[in-house]
Amino acid sequence: MDPIEILKKYYDPGSALFQTLIIHGQMVSEKSLQVAQSVSHLKPDITFIHQAAMLHDIGIGDCNAPFIGCHGTHPYVCHGILGRDILEKEGLVRHGLVCERHVATGITAKEIQSRSLPMPVRDMLPVTIEEKIICYADKFFSKNGSSSHEKTIPEIEAGLFPYGMEQILRFQALDRLLGDT
Repeated sequence: MDPIEILKKYYDPGSALFQTLIIHGQMVSEKSLQVAQSVSHLKPDITFIHQAAMLHDIGIGDCNAPFIGCHGTHPYVCHGILGRDILEKEGLVRHGLVCERHVATGITAKEIQSRSLPMPVRDMLPVTIEEKIICYADKFFSKNGSSSHEKTIPEIEAGLFPYGMEQILRFQALDRLLGDT
């Protein structure tokens, strides 16, 4: 399966948004593969990690996020569930779960309820080692024009701070499991 061919089905290859998705996906894939190598004893699926990292943000096109060139109708927080829907229609259920579970450091049903997020009320936390690796690696890169800058741990934590201490604590747990790559 070629993730770029799937992206081409949903995004114009000549568009800036397509380029943003490719560049961001490649950076997250490279970081994910580095992390996977450092935890090879956990036997992560390398091929799947590359594919899912390239596709993890496929749902952004239907979101209202002008800062990255998206002019859809859904709030940005929904890009994970939208991506899951797209990839499930492609027959890529496992890849779709990565989309849903990578947003922030995952989102709990309790967070969805307490923040009145426009999402199904269910836990959307990374479960598998592959999901955890991609979720973790994604936090190091933005899609807002500074995607080549790899964020530091303090920068990542500062970015998560507005979403609650539980987000920072989950990131710190991921860093303990996967960090030092």
